[in-house]
Amino acid sequence: MGKYSSGRIVGEQRKALGLLEELDLSSIQDERLRQCIVLLLNLVEQLKRENAELRAEVQRLRDENQRLKGEQGKPKIKGNTPKPPPAKPTDYSSERERHIPKPWSKSSKKESIHIDREETLKVDPAILPGDAELRAHEEVVVQDVVFGSDNIRFRKEKWYSPAGHQTYLAPLPAGYEGQFGPSLKALAISLCFGANVSEPKALELFREAGLVISAGQLSNLLIKAQERFHAEKAALYEAGLSSAPWQQIDETSTRVNGQNQHCQIVGNPLYTAYFTTETKNRQTVIDVLRNGRPREYLLNAEAESFLETVGLSRVLRQQLDRLPRDRVLDETTLLGLLTEHLPRVGPQQRRWILDALAVAAYHAAVGFPVAKLLLCDDAPQFSLVTEELALCWVHEARHYNKLLPYVTPHQKLLGEFQGRFWDYYRELLAYREAPTTADRQRLTAEFDQLFATKTGYYDLDERIAKTREKKGALLMVLAHPEIPLHNNDTELGARQRVRKRDVSFGPRVPDGTRAWDTFQTLAATARKLGVSFHAYIHDRISKANQMPGLDHLIEARAKDLNLGASWAPSGP
Repeated sequence: MGKYSSGRIVGEQRKALGLLEELDLSSIQDERLRQCIVLLLNLVEQLKRENAELRAEVQRLRDENQRLKGEQGKPKIKGNTPKPPPAKPTDYSSERERHIPKPWSKSSKKESIHIDREETLKVDPAILPGDAELRAHEEVVVQDVVFGSDNIRFRKEKWYSPAGHQTYLAPLPAGYEGQFGPSLKALAISLCFGANVSEPKALELFREAGLVISAGQLSNLLIKAQERFHAEKAALYEAGLSSAPWQQIDETSTRVNGQNQHCQIVGNPLYTAYFTTETKNRQTVIDVLRNGRPREYLLNAEAESFLETVGLSRVLRQQLDRLPRDRVLDETTLLGLLTEHLPRVGPQQRRWILDALAVAAYHAAVGFPVAKLLLCDDAPQFSLVTEELALCWVHEARHYNKLLPYVTPHQKLLGEFQGRFWDYYRELLAYREAPTTADRQRLTAEFDQLFATKTGYYDLDERIAKTREKKGALLMVLAHPEIPLHNNDTELGARQRVRKRDVSFGPRVPDGTRAWDTFQTLAATARKLGVSFHAYIHDRISKANQMPGLDHLIEARAKDLNLGASWAPSGP
């Protein structure tokens, strides 16, 4: 009876869904009846969503119960045949909707191939007739690579002066310090940080090439004595911060010695920089934008405005008058003053105070570049850090992709609105190419119209209202056409850290953490600048120093791109 009832219910559900596909609410003349049906459809959506969540929770509890009994939970067995899409997808990408196909044509690669050597091939004279004449050469370019050991026994002359009681020993060539030469050192770094090869696999490759090297030696080549590269990363990052008034930023999880930490990714079209941090709060973001300088705090009018914005009580704001005003304080001094003058302030209020004073000090700083605008997602730690904030349209679109309407009318409403969403997005793309005051005003009005839409699908209407509240940050591109409409650049940078984490799990010591950040920064920036990462690393390790620093390339290209044109003064 139970099976029959269940099957009957499923049949009735299918029948109802079939009727809903043909439902046209606008054709219902009775307003009260139409509103009743709208309410019922939204109730179905709510109950369907709650049912799915409860089913998942029940299964989780069953699995946990089985585990406590010493048994296994529900096994995850993959089928042998392709399965239909899951009811609740986990991929919320909007690449298909926003992507504009470009015409493709195959280009010739022969002109870009560097020729290392030439070899003339001759025809066997035995097969040539007596009257054969050489008329020309036909060129064929074949690419190949040479990989193997190049072990060298250096015989260093050793001279001795009896008169001066001094020994003179011939030095090793540049880059050959230690047991390994510059080519091996550069290749190790290129494989592990440029090609994302794990250390065990790189070690296996070197040993198959005939090298005698241990796992510890390879690890030391990757993370020890890399001060020069750390300095280049710092210089590169300073140049990147100076290259534009705006920066893109994102964050992803990472592991250090088995502990969960965070990786901050900062960049713009000229560079990408990585920073591993223990936390991901607002002060951490400021630490990253200050390139690790000691923390500074400043109580001024801006800090007071910040505290009023976040909701600190008037009484606590008045008590802050006990602190020195308009004077930069270091962290130790400020914490001591807070303990002395505001001992009973709660942890939330204390964090607001520290954030406010840190932001004020960051904005008032001199001697290093201060970002005017951050392009990011709507994570709270990025807000209020810079004067202006721009939000990613692609990230906003993912919220709509997460809506999973059950009834057909709601599916149609969502699809229609998403179509309008992406049409508006493409209008913003066109504006970036040729911005005008008239288009700015028109697009502002269109935003208000688009995100004032009421569909009757409650979840969609709630999502539209939330987007409308972000108007200023989403339309920042109208004031600054240089900034992208999305934050994909740093999200792709975050993906590189995730892939590195998947392959190599995570560093275990501080030297390893620093090496991960430095070499991932150099590799990602070299790609953006069109520089060979391997050639760059080899140039530095061999001490040839023939290639310009990445910081100098960033400075030169920043002048050509003019990424801060809209911030320039418009008048005399």
